[in-house]
Amino acid sequence: MADIPLSLPEPGSSADVVRTWDARADLYLRLFRDELGGKPFDLEVLRAFAERVGAGGRVYDAGCGPCGHVTALLAAYGLDTLGIDLSPRCVALARREQPGCRFAVMDQGAITGGPIDGLVAYYSLHDQPKRRLPDTMASWAAAIRPGGQLLIVAKEGEGDGVTADPLGSELRVYWAEFTACELRRAAHEAGFATDDCTVREAYEGEIPARRVYLTATRR
Repeated sequence: MADIPLSLPEPGSSADVVRTWDARADLYLRLFRDELGGKPFDLEVLRAFAERVGAGGRVYDAGCGPCGHVTALLAAYGLDTLGIDLSPRCVALARREQPGCRFAVMDQGAITGGPIDGLVAYYSLHDQPKRRLPDTMASWAAAIRPGGQLLIVAKEGEGDGVTADPLGSELRVYWAEFTACELRRAAHEAGFATDDCTVREAYEGEIPARRVYLTATRR
């Protein structure tokens, strides 16, 4: 009797995020383990975020990935940081890479354990359809205390659908891009006041897309 092919999860669903990231976590780690060393703008943005939150502040690194490098950097700046990711493989690798940091399997769209003083979403929005952005923002707003800080970093663009993996794996993955206007509007509607929204060009060797950096305060 022939095997019946299993259907894949709905593109962009939580199950699809787990499937694709469990499959490419090791590749991502090899490619991006040391990426922050060549990104002075990003380092300054993350340092400024930590300064706004203040030493000892509780923050989540949403979509920490297998490197855990943003989690580790924020912890080095004196924050009480938890890296969260929906992919168990990403969390396992991050724990191995950053043994002095804390990580947990958690959906960024269903944050638990608040209130927290801040949240960083460093390229964590690209795996889900744009239509889910308001719900994700609402989850962050519910978790962050009034006066708490939000930092979003995302690739700029209009893309919203399944495409060949930009990382170069053989997978087809969900890929969404965002404009500065979209992020500002979603943040405002969720209860955040935008403090700054900056766009930079890609560094040499990066995926060729501009980057959007939004900082906001929970109203």
